[in-house]
Amino acid sequence: MKWVLLAILLLTVLVLIILFTKVKIFLDYFHGNDNDHFKVTIKAWGGLIKFKIEVPVVKIDDNSPTIIAEQKVKSGPDENMKQQKTTQVDKKDLLDSLHDFKQLITHIAGFHKIIRLFLKKVTIRNIEWHTMVGVSDAAATGVITGAFWAVKGGVIGLLSNYMKMKEMPVMTITPSFQQTVSITSFKCMIQVRVGHAILAGIKLVKYWRGGWPEFKSKPLSALSGDNSNSV
Repeated sequence: MKWVLLAILLLTVLVLIILFTKVKIFLDYFHGNDNDHFKVTIKAWGGLIKFKIEVPVVKIDDNSPTIIAEQKVKSGPDENMKQQKTTQVDKKDLLDSLHDFKQLITHIAGFHKIIRLFLKKVTIRNIEWHTMVGVSDAAATGVITGAFWAVKGGVIGLLSNYMKMKEMPVMTITPSFQQTVSITSFKCMIQVRVGHAILAGIKLVKYWRGGWPEFKSKPLSALSGDNSNSV
């Protein structure tokens, strides 16, 4: 009987530790003309649990009207478990994804309210957003620079309205009057408790209406086909 009570106690403590565990999500996006790269790093327990996804997106296939995206997944404290996938996305896949998004919106009642309540418990910090833009015309570059400042201000305002923003973001926009250029880098860290994420997931399932939607998109494994390989 004592062993059963001890096991229950240990299980309860383990569940509480998991629920109160803070997960840090590091987002790193870079766009430089035709070169795009997106990296997501997830850490918990001081880096003991670490998961990284690298997506060098997006390039156009020279032999067909499709988009090629490469995905690299690394896990473990030393990132010694690696997997690389290459996905080829055509016009039909993009249309199917839009269809699936619409299905999600129409099948979930109270979606916005649940997400808003969840995001209020999410902390975002260390925002760095740097941009260099130019179109080889001084007047047009000035107008575009002003538009970019307006967009950045709107995005940061939206983030601060929905999430807890601990410090002011670091943002710069450098106009280039001599050449056509488009370079953007965005970094931030998002922190959330596992228990809050689980609670939000339970609420989403509770408010699901009309049965499960009919998804058309193929899973990533089907899209990648024979191009998937482990490293």
